[in-house]
Amino acid sequence: MIEKIFKLKKNNTTVKREITAGITTFMTMAYILAVNPSILSDAGMDGTAVLIATCLASFVGTACMALMANLPFALSAGMGLNAFLAYTIVGNMGYSWQIALLAVFIEGIIFLVMSLTNIREAIFNAIPITLKTAVSVGIGLFIAFIGLQNAGVCVDNGSTLVSITNFTENFSTSGICALLALCGTMITFILHLKKVSGSVLIGILVTWAAGMVCQLAGIYTPDPENGFFSLFPHLGMTDFSAFSETFGQCFKADFTNVDIFNFIVIIFSFLFVDLFDTLGTLIGVSSKAKMLDKNGRLPAIKPALLSDSVATTVGAVFGTSTTTTFVESSAGVAVGGRTGLTALTTAFLFLISIFFAPVFTAIPSFATAPALIVVGFLMFSSISEIKFSEKNYTEAVPAYICIIAMPLFYSISEGISLGIISYTIINMACGKAKSIPPLIYVLSVLFVLKYIFL
Repeated sequence: MIEKIFKLKKNNTTVKREITAGITTFMTMAYILAVNPSILSDAGMDGTAVLIATCLASFVGTACMALMANLPFALSAGMGLNAFLAYTIVGNMGYSWQIALLAVFIEGIIFLVMSLTNIREAIFNAIPITLKTAVSVGIGLFIAFIGLQNAGVCVDNGSTLVSITNFTENFSTSGICALLALCGTMITFILHLKKVSGSVLIGILVTWAAGMVCQLAGIYTPDPENGFFSLFPHLGMTDFSAFSETFGQCFKADFTNVDIFNFIVIIFSFLFVDLFDTLGTLIGVSSKAKMLDKNGRLPAIKPALLSDSVATTVGAVFGTSTTTTFVESSAGVAVGGRTGLTALTTAFLFLISIFFAPVFTAIPSFATAPALIVVGFLMFSSISEIKFSEKNYTEAVPAYICIIAMPLFYSISEGISLGIISYTIINMACGKAKSIPPLIYVLSVLFVLKYIFL
């Protein structure tokens, strides 16, 4: 049955490898179960309800990806998009979170139509192969940067925006966490180089265990007021009655003081970011996993995009911000995940995490940071496929811009948009206008308009 559904032999993988990959992906994503309720609570939403909604939306979206597309990608509430909802739409613009969720729901419906009419697939296929490779490289740098930030190794020092942390300052909290993350990174790299199966997952567990030992020894001291909690998980049950606080609330939005033009702008803001974050993740992870065909296309792109659309629409009804394909899926791919069985494993873990959320949310960010840093290296290695010789500069320069934009602007979609705009301008200026796909011209104009109006 499993072989028939997921075609493991065809994809040169095994049940054990797929399940290990699914667990690895979940472990690197589990932080969203703590972070998303925290962010959306700032918008006035019930934290427990958001946690349940996040788990359910992640389960539905990831299960769809597994069964409809047979791809090892997992979905959950997108970082950045949740902050946009809480701090921009609700915080700065003053709209209710119900209005914001309605915008997410409409966005999901639009994406569903776009996926059924092949618009999103056409955009995916129109992006040049060199830029697709650049997206993979850029994502590698981006997630490594996220890992260093999550571990507290990379910090804002006020003058240079980013700097390495002072390990001796607050050593019993931030200092030891950063040190453990770096040690875990070295351990994970060594395990990977020695070809140890499940090296990324082992790295997460070893780093977490080392943290618990440090807590027992008094080297690490929990400080909940500053975000440093006990590293030991505790059993607890979730209050399911809280789910009614967010379920279906997007349909009860009060439009009394809503400006229609601003509401449309909100919808299109979600559309742009979600569309190109998702495409960027699919391109980057698929490219690294060598799932693209000789023309740079992903055979199962349509059901993958449909899964993403369904997840966003359902998630808005449940009560969470835009649900999108997670770049952390690359962690599972890095340990051998190649089919939907990886995604189905992750989906199952999201489902049962509703009952044992306190256990899963106890995974500290410094323990998952090594996985992101190591996977970042694996994705960055694709840079060797980009030809940087002078005769290929019209391809290489846009790729370079795309790569550096992702970590520096903290956005996959910004990297893609700047890469496409620069690709169009440079190739037109160098007499290669006819070689540019028509859809790339359209995207370039839309991206320019986005920077002007959004």
